[in-house]
Amino acid sequence: MNELLLIVTIAGERVALPSAAVESVVELDTLIPVPRAASHVAGLSALRSRVLTVIDCMCSLELGSTDCSDGIREAAVVELDGHHYALLVDAVEDVVEALAEPTPVRAAMGRGWERVANGMVETESGPLLLIDVAALVAGLEVRAA
Repeated sequence: MNELLLIVTIAGERVALPSAAVESVVELDTLIPVPRAASHVAGLSALRSRVLTVIDCMCSLELGSTDCSDGIREAAVVELDGHHYALLVDAVEDVVEALAEPTPVRAAMGRGWERVANGMVETESGPLLLIDVAALVAGLEVRAA
């Protein structure tokens, strides 16, 4: 398998995002709140003359919320259905190659992780949970629908 993966940390856990889904990795310093938005939408931010909907990954995973009061936050920018999203992450680590196809997760995880998991994938830095970016962006609304 030749798929490249972006290793990020979300809620203290190292996980993998398919790099084909990631347009860029950025640091966000301005976040504008959006009244009446879903709870996992942290707000809006601007990047190179385009508006990004900022997704709080911790909130999407039902693990609390990210503290954005300290200023600059790292984010992975993705595009889904013509809309750009910035996924707030704790840290961005590296891009690695998947060594095999994803396999089913054989351990109990929290509901949020189970909702966004596409399986475990083996990499040179060990096994990582492969995240479904669309499910992460959708948040709890997927389960409610």
